[in-house]
Amino acid sequence: MDGRDRMGGRSKRRASVVVASALAGLLVAGCGGGPQAGGDPGARALPAGQSCQSLRTDMDRMLSRGVQPKVEAAQAGRKLPPQQQAEVDQYNRLLAQYLGARCHM
Repeated sequence: MDGRDRMGGRSKRRASVVVASALAGLLVAGCGGGPQAGGDPGARALPAGQSCQSLRTDMDRMLSRGVQPKVEAAQAGRKLPPQQQAEVDQYNRLLAQYLGARCHM
């Protein structure tokens, strides 16, 4: 074995380490990316005058008035009268705001 063979082996290992490091860096950068990179967009802002507590209170009030069976019926694909569908839509809007703002965390 001459000096070039040994040197070539070290160069190959060094190149492998550089490539592995670059791939690891790209992987980490991809995982920490923002919404453009497919990452989590983060919590959404609540509408003016709303808070997590006010949303929760409104949802609890609707649940106590019996909106849950209507929501389940709508999810099952049943046709609801316009008034009941409006209640379901309102509950779903509140729930989307609550979850989007990360109030549940």
